[in-house]
Amino acid sequence: MPGMNANRILIGGVAAGAVMFVLEGVASQLYMGPMEEALVAHSLVMNVTGGGIAMAAVVSLLVGLALVWFYAAARPRFGPGPKTALLVACAFWLGGTVTSILGYRMIGLFPDSLLVSWAIVGLFEAVVAAMIGGWLYRED
Repeated sequence: MPGMNANRILIGGVAAGAVMFVLEGVASQLYMGPMEEALVAHSLVMNVTGGGIAMAAVVSLLVGLALVWFYAAARPRFGPGPKTALLVACAFWLGGTVTSILGYRMIGLFPDSLLVSWAIVGLFEAVVAAMIGGWLYRED
């Protein structure tokens, strides 16, 4: 059985992370207003700084790399292709996005409608990123 291809994990992971960063940037324009309203209702403000954007880019990159690494690890069991990428994306979404959203729900910081929007966008981002990262990944 061939081993995982670190160079292709890097290539696919960077692409997946870039896709997630761009999609989140575009999607955030859809819910920025309601998010700021919810924060103001709790006497909080959101300051988007260059450092914050850089941190979001780094986190997106790390998530993209992890997503493609898990795709590469899942290929021997589930086979290469979109089905495996979809399974990995859904697992990531459940383990990351859904757990975060449930945390926000428990503390009542954001309205449920906003949390549902985030869940939908998060699933879309994970699936698209996993499909692209998986498409770029090849075994040794």
